[in-house]
Amino acid sequence: MNGATSRFAVFGHPIAHSLSPRIHARFGAQTGTALDYGAIDAAPDAFATALAAFTAGGGCGANVTLPLKQAAFALCAQSSDFARRAGAVNTLSLLADGRWRGDNTDGAGLVRDLTERHALDLRGRRGLLLGAGGAARAAAFALLDAGVADLTIVNRTPERADELADAIGDPDRAHARYWNDLGDLGNFELIVNATSAGHGDGAFALPFGLVARRALCYDLSYGAAAFAFLAWARAANAGQAIDGLGMLVEQAAESFSIWHGVRPETDPVHAELRGELRIQATD
Repeated sequence: MNGATSRFAVFGHPIAHSLSPRIHARFGAQTGTALDYGAIDAAPDAFATALAAFTAGGGCGANVTLPLKQAAFALCAQSSDFARRAGAVNTLSLLADGRWRGDNTDGAGLVRDLTERHALDLRGRRGLLLGAGGAARAAAFALLDAGVADLTIVNRTPERADELADAIGDPDRAHARYWNDLGDLGNFELIVNATSAGHGDGAFALPFGLVARRALCYDLSYGAAAFAFLAWARAANAGQAIDGLGMLVEQAAESFSIWHGVRPETDPVHAELRGELRIQATD
C-alpha cells in the first residue's frame, strides 16, 4: 500500500486516549509509507454501522480495541487461525470484495515484548491470567503457544473464565478458578492483568502470596491505567512490574506489517513514548 495515502483507524470506546494514531504515524514516517490513521469512538451497539461508514469513506484497514474485539471477529468474512482460536480480532484488512479479514496481533505483541524486550523465557513457567475478555483470550493462547506450562484463568464473572478455558481445550495446562479463591492458589512466576481493576482511582487488592520470588507481573494496559496493578506488584516484591506499552507498540508493528508488507523498527517508538509517560507521571 506504499504510494497513495491510504485510510486507517482505530476503533474503541472510549478511544480519545489511544496512542495508536501516533504510533502508526511514526511507523509511516520511518518506512516512507503514506497513510491517514485516525481514531473512531464506537459503542458496541454502533460498531457495525461505524465500520460500514468507515469502509464507505475509503477505509482499508483498522485496529480494534476495548470493548470491540469479539464483535469485530463476528463481522469478519475471513480470519486468521490465531484470531479464530482467540475468538477476537484487533486488526481488520479490507478484502477485494469489500468484506473484512480479521487478524489478532495482540498475542504476538505480548510475547515479543516479554521475550525480546524484557528477555523473559516463558517456557515452563506457572502463569496466572486475570481477566477473560478479548485481550485476555489472545494473551492466553499466545502464552501457552510460547511454552507457559500451566495457566490459571480467573475472572470476576467466572463463566467467562470457564468459557476461555474450554476454548483452549487443554485442561492439563489451562484451567479456570474462582476470583475469591485466589488466596488458595499458591504463587505464580508470571501474572498478567487483563482486567480494568484498579483503573481510575481504584486500588488493586490481591493476596501478595500470589507473587513468586522473582515473578514478572505484567499489565496489558499502560500509563495511568496500569499504576494500581504495578504498585501492588512492587509492594508484593515482584521481580519485575511492567505495563503494556511495549505490547501496544509491538502489536501495532504486526498490524502495520500486515497492511504494508514491512515491519517497522519498534525500539525508537517505544523509547519515545516511554519517555513521555515518565514525564506525565511526574507532573
